[in-house]
Amino acid sequence: MFLRLAQQHQEFVQDLVMNLQVLTIILELRGYSASCYTSGDQMKSASFMVSMREKHLIRFVVSDYGITWMELWDDRELMKLEGAEAINQLEELANIVKYSRAIQLTN
Repeated sequence: MFLRLAQQHQEFVQDLVMNLQVLTIILELRGYSASCYTSGDQMKSASFMVSMREKHLIRFVVSDYGITWMELWDDRELMKLEGAEAINQLEELANIVKYSRAIQLTN
């Protein structure tokens, strides 16, 4: 049972890393400064960062050790979330990007 759970966790982390890479590309195409650094080909961890506007930075870190969302303003930490809360915040960011594109298309 524990080996199966470990394997599922590794697959979850890999899926999350791939999604962060795609989100980085989309954000860059929309004009945001974004980056996603991974730990080689195995994709066991990633550090994702995006500058939303001047002095507003979001950092999302995923690894076997955990998942963290940090929001910074002028190099000061505004918010730090971990686990499911961090993933929910990442989903909100993805929705902002998705829906801002839909608004641009309709205008």
